[in-house]
Amino acid sequence: MTEWSRGGRHTGKTDLPLLTEGETDARVLRDTFCSLLPPVAPVLVLTSPLRRAKRTCELAGFGAVAVVEPRLAEWDYGEYEGLTTDQIRHARPSWDLFRDGCPAGELPGQISARVDSLLEDLRSDPALAGGEVLCFSHGHVSRVLLARWLDLPPTEARHFQLTAGSFGRLAWEHEWPAVETWNR
Repeated sequence: MTEWSRGGRHTGKTDLPLLTEGETDARVLRDTFCSLLPPVAPVLVLTSPLRRAKRTCELAGFGAVAVVEPRLAEWDYGEYEGLTTDQIRHARPSWDLFRDGCPAGELPGQISARVDSLLEDLRSDPALAGGEVLCFSHGHVSRVLLARWLDLPPTEARHFQLTAGSFGRLAWEHEWPAVETWNR
């Protein structure tokens, strides 16, 4: 959690540090991962280039093996950076991030293409087959990642709430992409 996320402000490219509360949440993730993951090391750990994600990764115990992955960066909010949804809707009452995107920032199709590219790379790498891949990223991009994992359009990401400092685990149910854990 950052100062902006605490206040509901859209935090994309602004590279804010975690608050003490956010650092505590990240340390708790380490124990949660240990209880949920198989007793083997993940085959790959990816992190957004933004310091709040990199710090979360570090405090969760994976900083030494993490690879920076720019496609995990948060949504580019453009002109809406730092604003709350209420502030945006004051000027644009029907605005929906997952449908409309952001002026001078990313549109839903752009973030979807970014996430699709990452998923394609991960799914096609034989070295990753059957192993755990950890991704440290941000709320809105993670919600789009989930939607695209399930082969849903990015607009459907609006239905997957994700609290700062929580995580999800995407998996397979036979040959179908599935959600094992979300917003935990």
